[in-house]
Amino acid sequence: MRTRFHLAGFRILAFAVVTALAGCQTIVHKASDQFATNLGNAVLDSDDPATIGDALPAYLLLLDSLIEAQKPGDKNGASTLLAAAKLNGAYAGNFTGDDKERAQRLSKKAFDYAKRGVCLQDAALCTAMGQDVDTFAAVVKGDGNTDLMYGLAVAWSGYLQSHTEDWGAIADLPKVEALLNRVVALDPIHEHGQAYMYLGVINSVRPEAVGGKPELGRSYFEKAVELSGGKNLYAKTLEAEFYARLVFNQELHDKLLNEVLAADPVAPGFTLINTLAKQRAKKLLESGKDYF
Repeated sequence: MRTRFHLAGFRILAFAVVTALAGCQTIVHKASDQFATNLGNAVLDSDDPATIGDALPAYLLLLDSLIEAQKPGDKNGASTLLAAAKLNGAYAGNFTGDDKERAQRLSKKAFDYAKRGVCLQDAALCTAMGQDVDTFAAVVKGDGNTDLMYGLAVAWSGYLQSHTEDWGAIADLPKVEALLNRVVALDPIHEHGQAYMYLGVINSVRPEAVGGKPELGRSYFEKAVELSGGKNLYAKTLEAEFYARLVFNQELHDKLLNEVLAADPVAPGFTLINTLAKQRAKKLLESGKDYF
């Protein structure tokens, strides 16, 4: 399982950018309530990941400064912490290149922010994070805060991706799955169905012979594509990378990736993630020649 995580990782965090920036609506004072929403839309509608990658660090610092100014125990600060968690995680997962130490540092920061946000708003979930999987799952099953659980799951999965050598951390993967399952049970279209894409990866990490559920993972990837109206190209890329490679289905692998490369990446709310998907698909097709 460690190898699968190390080879690909959870590089599906670009969508977190828009929710992080949208969460800043209460941060940018009242000078322009629409500013953050417009900025978030501009990010997701960009076809230039390099420009986005260059620009995002300024917002990381902005959020850090706002968190630094928060009063201890202020529950209203949870939204800022979750916004910072999402943006740091998005940057760590998509814009740190081969700098593993930087990705680890930023993903840990994102996870720490997410945990702090959870503990400000949800004492039961906060306590359960440090308990066994069954206890945690029981608490999650009774939780109804979709935004909180999804934000924690995204940050947690990013942390696991960058800490694949830490088996103690990887053992928490079922907790992330429990959070995502609860999210889709409450709101299947939350964040454009992104939770299904995460579930697709989680269930396709291991072969069926050692506890994986690749066919379930494939169904989750397809659900993510369906809920996006076919616009989410990254779900197809990940289906190829995780499911098709796991079951050694080169025909499906190449078919999915060629569909991504042939598709128009421009779609409202999806252009950035689709551009990243096309870049990833090109590399996967090339490496697939040696993989299969």
